[in-house]
Amino acid sequence: MNRGFYTIMGAQFFSSLADNALLIAAFFALTTINAPGWMTPLLKFFFVMSYVALAAFVGAFSDSRPKGKVMFLMNIVKIIGCGLMFLQVHPLIAYGVVGIGAAGYSPAKYGILTELLPPEKLVAANGWIEGLTVGSIILGSVLGGALINPHISALLLHVEVPNIHLGINTPLEAALCIIMLSYLIATLFNLYIPDTGARYPKQAVHPVKLLTDFGQCCSTLWHDKLGQISLAITTLFWGAGAVLQFLVIHWAEVSLQLPLDKAAVIPGVSAIGIAMGAVAAGRYVPLKKSLSVMPFGVAMGLVVISMTLVHSVWIAYPLLILIGALSGYFVVPMNALLQHRGHVLMSAGHSISVQNFNENVSILIMMALYTFMVKFKLDINIIIVAFGAFVSLATLLVMRKHRCNQAEHDSLALIGEQRH
Repeated sequence: MNRGFYTIMGAQFFSSLADNALLIAAFFALTTINAPGWMTPLLKFFFVMSYVALAAFVGAFSDSRPKGKVMFLMNIVKIIGCGLMFLQVHPLIAYGVVGIGAAGYSPAKYGILTELLPPEKLVAANGWIEGLTVGSIILGSVLGGALINPHISALLLHVEVPNIHLGINTPLEAALCIIMLSYLIATLFNLYIPDTGARYPKQAVHPVKLLTDFGQCCSTLWHDKLGQISLAITTLFWGAGAVLQFLVIHWAEVSLQLPLDKAAVIPGVSAIGIAMGAVAAGRYVPLKKSLSVMPFGVAMGLVVISMTLVHSVWIAYPLLILIGALSGYFVVPMNALLQHRGHVLMSAGHSISVQNFNENVSILIMMALYTFMVKFKLDINIIIVAFGAFVSLATLLVMRKHRCNQAEHDSLALIGEQRH
């Protein structure tokens, strides 16, 4: 890996760290305004709405200029969203603005990998990026939980800068200042991301043309025999992963009897496993064998169901690490394969936008179902069993579809295909 790749990793780490810490701060913000419990999952709903609504436009925007500049601009949007929460704008709206920045950031972040690295390094690069992202999720969850802890927030409120009155008067405002600092560090990293020299044909600017092009890209990827399998798996995984983040916090509060500041750290435990699985996949699963990891998705769903039997934190920790490890080993090769097929069939920015659109439609649907279950006070164990069974069965269906495709096409020949 070259130095530019490590600069991208630094930018991604601090931006993702802030995103995840801000999510916990947004949880806290909702409690301070006495928002109903069913509103909490809507934070993710508002965040990912931008991925869906802007999917046809952010790919073209990403391909219209150097990816480092796009990442810089999108981090500025994230800072604005964080600032809105500081100004007491409703947390759902403020976090939704952060989602706009994230929606524009993603095609540039992943698209630059296909510009910077050869196909044979994509699984390893994705392993490092996902592992680092998961590390930022762990630390972001820990940081967010720590910042809303009464003792730590009290210490932050007593910090004084000589001759400067910052107007920080509440625990939420103190937390937001630290989170905004992380966004600023990410923005500085963005300034040093190299220009890869990749240039694409002039991008359309008319909305109808952009929507038409995006529709064609969606159709192309879904009709490709490898693209449809990898896209189906990553769509399933990210929808499930979004629900799991909230489900685990809810489960920790109900089954493990933890307060919010400690329950918020629990997703970070599963993220340790994701990092381990992601790095292992990057090391041991070459691109040509990426489709062999699908059974791990079935296993992950089954292990999730076993959460219903756990009421001890010390048993919960290794179980969540196992769930995370299965997830990381499962999704990283599929993500790399999807990036490769997208790069072969279309431009980097457009292919990532198609991926983001499908994955976030899945998140919206699955978060809506989860919100519905919470609103109607469905028992947490029933939700867990339904969730785990769905993941396993859906993965089995995708595996069956892949076997049908194999009867018609040579998958290894398709993976080895280069962009013309």
